[in-house]
Amino acid sequence: MENHYLCPHCRGHLRVGDNIIFKIRNTRREKGLLLLHPEVGDFTSMKHPHFTFQEGERIDFFCPICLQNLDAAFNENLIHVVMIDAQRTEHEIYFSRITGEKSTYKVSNKGVMETGEFSHRYTRCKMSDQSIQYLQS
Repeated sequence: MENHYLCPHCRGHLRVGDNIIFKIRNTRREKGLLLLHPEVGDFTSMKHPHFTFQEGERIDFFCPICLQNLDAAFNENLIHVVMIDAQRTEHEIYFSRITGEKSTYKVSNKGVMETGEFSHRYTRCKMSDQSIQYLQS
């Protein structure tokens, strides 16, 4: 069984085939679709070649089903989705919305797995009290 990715708001499925699909918007308010590789730690992505953004630009992510913003509640630079793995364990997935900033976190009752060269920017010491309580429970 492959991992399933869900919107944390509507619980709609975001994965189609070998991609997780997001509606996105750049700082110039242009809209497009972004396809991300579903393996945590693989930062491969696809988008239309005419939809552009600059390195370091903050991109807005939305569920393509319910159109809700996918901002993480505890950090404005992180996006939040839910992953259900092959063992049917639910994980909270957080990743950076800043282009070029490779950092992803898989959070469950078993702990936190960090990946990416920039994952140190959003480590536990920088998380809110609410997030730390979640991780400790």
